[in-house]
Amino acid sequence: MNRHVNSISGRLSLREPQRRSLEILDRVTEIVPPHKNSDIVAALNIIKSEYPAVTDFEREFPSLCFALATGVGKTRLMGAFISYLHLAHGLNNFFVLAPNLTIYNKLIADFTPNTPKYVFKGIAEFSIAPPAIITGDDYQQLSGNLFDQMLRCKINIFNISKINSEVKGGSLPRIKRLAEYIGQSYFDYLAGLPDLVLLMDESHRYRASAGVRAINELKPVLGLELTATPFMETNKGPIPFKNVVLSYPLAKAMEDGFVKEPAVVTRKNFSSAGMSQEALEKLKLEDGIRLHEGTKVELETYSRETGNPIVKPFVLVIARDTTHAGQLLALIQSVDFFEGRYKEHVIQVDSSMTGEKEDVMVQCLLTVESPDEPTEIVIHVNMLKEGWDVTNLYTIVPLRAANARILIEQSIGRGLRLPYGRRTGIPAVDRLSIVAHDRFQEIVDEAQRPDSPIRLQQIILDPDDLRKGVATVVSQSNLSTQLGIKPQQVSRSTQLVPSSTAPVFRTPEEEKVAQLAYQAIRKVCSDVLVLPSIRNLQDQKVLDLVLNEVESLYQPSQYELDVVPEKLDVAAIVEKTAALVAEQSIDIPRILVVPKGEVCSGFNSFKLKLESLKYQPPEDELWIQYLRTGEHEVVGFGGQNNDEVRLEGYIVNGLINFDDVSYDDQADLLYDLAQQVVAHFKSYLVEAEIGKILSYHQKDIARFIHAQMQEHYWESETDYNIEVRCGFMPLKESAYSVNLKDSALDYRQAPDDKSNMSKYLFGGFSKCLYPVQKFDSDTERQVSVILEREAIKWFRPARGQFQIYYRSSTGELEYQPDFVAETDDAIYLLEPKARKDMEVPDVLAKKAAALQWCKNASDFANTHGGKPWIYLLIPHDAIAVNMTMKGLLSFRD
Repeated sequence: MNRHVNSISGRLSLREPQRRSLEILDRVTEIVPPHKNSDIVAALNIIKSEYPAVTDFEREFPSLCFALATGVGKTRLMGAFISYLHLAHGLNNFFVLAPNLTIYNKLIADFTPNTPKYVFKGIAEFSIAPPAIITGDDYQQLSGNLFDQMLRCKINIFNISKINSEVKGGSLPRIKRLAEYIGQSYFDYLAGLPDLVLLMDESHRYRASAGVRAINELKPVLGLELTATPFMETNKGPIPFKNVVLSYPLAKAMEDGFVKEPAVVTRKNFSSAGMSQEALEKLKLEDGIRLHEGTKVELETYSRETGNPIVKPFVLVIARDTTHAGQLLALIQSVDFFEGRYKEHVIQVDSSMTGEKEDVMVQCLLTVESPDEPTEIVIHVNMLKEGWDVTNLYTIVPLRAANARILIEQSIGRGLRLPYGRRTGIPAVDRLSIVAHDRFQEIVDEAQRPDSPIRLQQIILDPDDLRKGVATVVSQSNLSTQLGIKPQQVSRSTQLVPSSTAPVFRTPEEEKVAQLAYQAIRKVCSDVLVLPSIRNLQDQKVLDLVLNEVESLYQPSQYELDVVPEKLDVAAIVEKTAALVAEQSIDIPRILVVPKGEVCSGFNSFKLKLESLKYQPPEDELWIQYLRTGEHEVVGFGGQNNDEVRLEGYIVNGLINFDDVSYDDQADLLYDLAQQVVAHFKSYLVEAEIGKILSYHQKDIARFIHAQMQEHYWESETDYNIEVRCGFMPLKESAYSVNLKDSALDYRQAPDDKSNMSKYLFGGFSKCLYPVQKFDSDTERQVSVILEREAIKWFRPARGQFQIYYRSSTGELEYQPDFVAETDDAIYLLEPKARKDMEVPDVLAKKAAALQWCKNASDFANTHGGKPWIYLLIPHDAIAVNMTMKGLLSFRD
């Protein structure tokens, strides 16, 4: 594989389907190098031999379609394609085609340096000399000097209408008219370039005859098409593209967690019989708003709990026509719709506007993502076009007639993008809800069809992956291997990482005794007075205790009558086992911190931020069914009685369920917070409605408040007793998911793809207490190089190895340091960290907890002649392989 593939994939943090697309482009350009006027028939036969799905380029030049689901990242992939073709093949001229003004403007922004979604961010070659961006609006202003200069890379971005439309009177488009500064038209200039590559965004929009003709006339050396819908819609049904070289459908994107899970919503036991059209529409709108308000709370709670930016969700209402859209706008702004509370929070996108005017209007909707922008409801007639890449659309209310297939395809496409780029595990935050009470079963049935866009239509296995195989592998400590201890197999597919360390005992019987000796040592270690440190294993008194324990447990194995077993020297095996334990372990004390007196804690009074808490009173239960999985959940909205004497009681009872909230000590604060919430609801609801909301949403409201309480937590200082339960802790097994036939890399050599470090296993260590290790960053790999040179022994602890706890915004959590290393003078906990994260609250909380733990461990070690413990929090950009432990010590507090 070309080295540029790994490099670009790492620099641009490509997802797996994006990387796979780049790998295909690498292979295609290897077997069919991009050249002007190449033999298109021969090129097709060669590509078809490796990619049988490509049966026709459907252009007059080699053109391949990459069909990636909405939300996976097609624009980022275009940046990767251009980077690769320029760096690997020296191509300098690119033409990016957009289907409408919205996408045209978006592409210009994304290809412009220093913009939020700049596609070349991380490509060092472009940071020095960014590609020249030439657009359909400014190409006429360019001087001839631009074409005389040998620019490294030029990217033309045009709207399709600028190259295939004719102006009034039948004259040529402006791009095809003579430009005096180059002696020909700009279109002819582009068509004559020897290395022009055409990238077509939303390529299903360029299959009409005029578009195909204009594209063919550009005569590019290669066409790269990107779309989420690789087929042409006709009266006879969809016609699939014949040049799809990679297909990554929506169902796979959902399964891999790259997009939201779409769900269709109805009421439990709902029937529309006897309801007027107007009543049904109002009911669906109201339920959509209720879902929206619940989602808004879930999003803010999640953001406060995790420190992420707050996301403001919005509702999309699809109307039948412009008249209907106006009627819906009037309804939502009236006092009959939640007392007119959404009057200033709804906009109508008038679909009677066409062409560029409509595109300009839709472009204005991009501000709907801003938390400060007031719009929460958007009314639209036709589903908003491609290029409207918002991430905060969470609820869709379709109120126009359409068959279920069109409803699914058009409804979910614009709302699938995730605001945080990943699933959170919270259903309401990861879900796109389609409110369709009267169409519920029809949509569910359509989603279950074999050809549904949200079902996996087929499974294509990669031969390379089949040859490699993927499984969970267990890496046990070198000590376990030397003693012949087998790991606990979690499944039949679990594999053991091969170790360069071999068992040191000759026979199964010797291993049996050695393992009994190890058990005895661990038992003796539980008594600190007998064995405060593993170095005391060399003391004869300790060895005698271990030997007595082994002799009481050991029963020789039964042998055949004609086999005379060799007499074992049990004492020698015990002594040898004790030496191995001392050599292959690090003294990690199990420290229990017990307060001498009562610890006082609580929360200071504060004013809640309640602006986004706008629940609407429930009336009935909503039934939510996920389209991909078929699972469902019920959201209760009515029919229950209020059973609290005071409204505040709902909130207080919800809050006292949290472990860090004490009613006896904090009752005044809890009722103060509850009164703030009740007063907030009273500002727009009557008391009966408030009771319903507090009853049904008690847990969610409590979580919403509790997340804000964490910012006002306090704890009184007190003295503690330090109790050591164990002189050392045995090393735990580590488990990794790897490709079985991928051998461990040499830890001294950085891989090409540094952004995906966690997928590699590293080996070749001489001082590590495990045969292999995984690293989350190349900085961590560099630390291992330092420790191999500077330390006596070291390792990366597995989860649960330490018992160091710190307080985060979500409660008390366990801290696992990145490295443990022992030198002649001390034992270290090392934590390399990105410099930008050095002052993050959680990092500082972990640091404080680790410093206290090291102090306690050092005090114990000092009492028993052990080594001190030192904690080092090191900025990543200060780490280099030529550093020494003395150099790292400069970061000691």
